Amino acid sequence: MSAINALAGSGAPAATGSRFNELSSEEFIKIIFTELQNQDPFKPNDSGALLEQLNSIRSIESDIEMSNRLESIVFQNQMSSAGGLIGKRVAGLTADAERVGGKVKSVARTGDEIALVLENGWIIPMDNVEYIDSETVPPPAGDGNDDAANP
Repeated sequence: MSAINALAGSGAPAATGSRFNELSSEEFIKIIFTELQNQDPFKPNDSGALLEQLNSIRSIESDIEMSNRLESIVFQNQMSSAGGLIGKRVAGLTADAERVGGKVKSVARTGDEIALVLENGWIIPMDNVEYIDSETVPPPAGDGNDDAANP
């Protein structure tokens, strides 16, 4: 039985098949060279099929890398959008489905999600925001601004 057939496991349990999917390009190349060194010269294996599998693995690795980069860009964009809500009034549902609202004090990351932390202590996941007041909340009186003194 060839090394690839042993890994792919025709008729083998699913765990063996999933192990094949975990191979890196370098590991796969080692398997190809081992396969080529050990093949019967009178019954050569189809090296074209091996190269197709290698190209498939490279394509999958490239897709995974691109997906990870896109996820990172989306996350950064969400964080930036959430940051733009600091100081504004919002309303929405907490993670426990309680309807709350208030002024956004800060933005936090909870796992893979972005959440708004309100001044009243409530936390609203960004996906659960239902209302955003377009006006920034003015600072409270007596905060050191002398706007009242200027006519």
